[in-house]
Amino acid sequence: MKRDNTSAQYSVTRRRLVLAFAAASALSGGLVQAQMPNKPITLIVPFAAGGNLDIIGRLIAPGLAKELGQSVVVQNKPGAGGVLGATELSRAEADGTVLLVSTPNAITVAPKMVQTQYTLESFAAVGLISSTSLLLVTRTDQNKFQDFASFIAYAKANPGKVSIANAGIGTSNHIAIMQLQIMAGIELNVITYKGSGPANIDLLGGQVDVSIDQLSSAISHLKSGRARAMMVVSAERDALVPDVPSAKELGLPQLEVSTTAGLLAPGKTPATTLALLNAALNKTLADPQLQEQFTRAASRARPGPAAIFTTLMQTEDKTATALAAAGKLKPE
Repeated sequence: MKRDNTSAQYSVTRRRLVLAFAAASALSGGLVQAQMPNKPITLIVPFAAGGNLDIIGRLIAPGLAKELGQSVVVQNKPGAGGVLGATELSRAEADGTVLLVSTPNAITVAPKMVQTQYTLESFAAVGLISSTSLLLVTRTDQNKFQDFASFIAYAKANPGKVSIANAGIGTSNHIAIMQLQIMAGIELNVITYKGSGPANIDLLGGQVDVSIDQLSSAISHLKSGRARAMMVVSAERDALVPDVPSAKELGLPQLEVSTTAGLLAPGKTPATTLALLNAALNKTLADPQLQEQFTRAASRARPGPAAIFTTLMQTEDKTATALAAAGKLKPE
């Protein structure tokens, strides 16, 4: 038994040394040891179970645990379009043991619509995780309209009477709905939920008429035949649902919104720790089996340097600031 424990400890130590070397090389080309406290890592998902970010968080957790040699616990903290989860991360100790799976929207758009206790500088990017398409979805037994054209016609004839669900204020789902209304010249009854999971329950239960949802959280309902997609919110079709027309095909060439997820740490996390985490994330995402799991979940793995996610958040923040100044993002 002692021999087995020694072997396991050696395996964990060797894994940490390899990741530490990768982190050091990324920073300076020399050996700078990066260490994290020997305690469980909390992976915060700022939306309810069953949604896109929840699926993504649970897909990467085992790989991160393996690469870092520490257990990873997924914690759902839904509310306010991701703000509650982001707030918890902003208050966490900056030692790499509390992380957040998030889209840029919770960090950049939501603060323009609700009061937050954090700013963009409260967070540090670990890296991108994945991207997934957004769809306009309705129930298969919906009798008010059958396709996108009849949906638009019905919405124009009945202003404010078509209810549409989204996963939270300031989310990409919410932004897509706002743009759809403007570009299509319609008025919808927008209903906000604490994630795609609760939104889908009400959509399939008949409490709402349509939703804009991530393909990753909608695909099981499409495959079961309980829901159907009327549009991909993009200029191009998605190969995973090739029969669903794009927004451009349907006469809305400027309507292009998708969901990109990334991993965040507290803003004051040391650079060596961030590099260590980025190396672990990228190695996790490079696993062919995980990539296949992402494909089955209708998402695409996006390994790469943390700087890509940092730049994306900065760009989204500038866009959100401009929208708020123009009165397009209103407090709720």
